[in-house]
Amino acid sequence: MTEHAEYTDHHGPEEPAIRGTVVVVPGRGETRDTYTRLGRRLAADAYRVRVVDAVRLDADDPAGSLTRFGAQVAEAVAGTAGPDGVARPVVLVGADTGAVAVAALLGSGESAAVDAVVLAGLPARTAAFADWDDELDVRTFCPAHRSTLSGDSGFRRGALDEAVPEALLAAAYESEAEVPALILTGDADPLADRDALTRTAKSLPRARLSIVRDAHHDVLNDMQHRSVAAEIVTFLEALRNELVPLVTVETTAW
Repeated sequence: MTEHAEYTDHHGPEEPAIRGTVVVVPGRGETRDTYTRLGRRLAADAYRVRVVDAVRLDADDPAGSLTRFGAQVAEAVAGTAGPDGVARPVVLVGADTGAVAVAALLGSGESAAVDAVVLAGLPARTAAFADWDDELDVRTFCPAHRSTLSGDSGFRRGALDEAVPEALLAAAYESEAEVPALILTGDADPLADRDALTRTAKSLPRARLSIVRDAHHDVLNDMQHRSVAAEIVTFLEALRNELVPLVTVETTAW
């Protein structure tokens, strides 16, 4: 792992050719360290993974927010295949407001260089917490992730109580982006609106909505993080094969 001013770089094995670029965009309160585990796991499969800082969404300047975020993405993508090259496909993985920013950016048409997106934990509402343990219960039941959040001095506690700009939230759910999209949500996420997610997934030309059983808001980092990472890798590999699954089930008893 290498720290840069604009992103954290996770390096994969030396031998395989880079299979693509994955830019992870954290959500409210989160830092780059929140996604160290996911970054290492995807990098181990020879994807160049860069985790950027959480995006700042300005309710008074939604267009400017997207413009600044687009520049942030361009900075992270540059040089993933050498000084002047980009390892494709380029996939943005957004969590919480990171997912809002990714969906809204693609819907605005300002990021033509992106080949696909993963939208994890798209929020539909904010939350109020009695204490830190209450917030952790909304986010995750994974002991390792709870420890990571609790021990991260840069993490902003109570951030999920911050309202998501309505214009950007609407833009995310009404996005007409044509790139392939994997939408991930936990069925125990109190901030999710399953009906709205289903409508959004059905309205997009190439989208898949995957429900993670018993997962909470931090769906990329909850107890099911291994299965979620595997779902993302399956999506990335299918993307390289024109969305044709590389593995199909012929017969099964489960």
